[in-house]
Amino acid sequence: MCGRFTLHASELEILQEYELDQEIPGYETRYNIAPGQDILAVIHDGNSKRAGFLKWGLVPSWSKDPKIGYKMINARSETAHEKPSFKSLLSRRRCLIVADSFYEWQRNENGKQPKRISLQNRKLFAFAGLWDKWEHNGKKLYTCTILTRKANEFMQPIHDRMPVILPKEAEDEWLAPVRMDPEQAHGFISNVPIEQLDAYDVSDYVNSAQNEGDHCIRPLA
Repeated sequence: MCGRFTLHASELEILQEYELDQEIPGYETRYNIAPGQDILAVIHDGNSKRAGFLKWGLVPSWSKDPKIGYKMINARSETAHEKPSFKSLLSRRRCLIVADSFYEWQRNENGKQPKRISLQNRKLFAFAGLWDKWEHNGKKLYTCTILTRKANEFMQPIHDRMPVILPKEAEDEWLAPVRMDPEQAHGFISNVPIEQLDAYDVSDYVNSAQNEGDHCIRPLA
């Protein structure tokens, strides 16, 4: 799964990386982003790309209870095209979830060791995401989920799952405002190559979602 990540790039870096024309109101750097929080995503509105915040934890438009979002922070890319919660979103509501690293916890004899994982060749990258709009009694929620895949050889000793990280050249195709058949979207994700990753141990300070700041990403002595 993917249950915690970081985004401490500057707003200018994000605007330049994703060729965005508008500023990002409310943006601030984050070192310990957790489920249930608002996370930065890029969508295509049919005219242009724009960035904004979506709540992490998908609430499908048809759901009666918004609390379902806490169970839907991730979607398995292998089966998302078969699931009612994700099938239609693969066709029409794809997004980029911007990050510069993510955390995973590796089991060892002492419990679990948190690790920070990033790309070797890129500072900023995007998880493949899906989003939806939920509305009930005048209340609106815009929420999202991160697609995951089976871990590659690098990640397998750490965890058996990992987020789908889009290569730079695949981002615009994923985001394009065109309908994809769910099977087509599944094939697209299945064929996305996995870029080279780096990982190092960090303090269990990051275990609590209430903890923030660059202490979260400092290498463990």
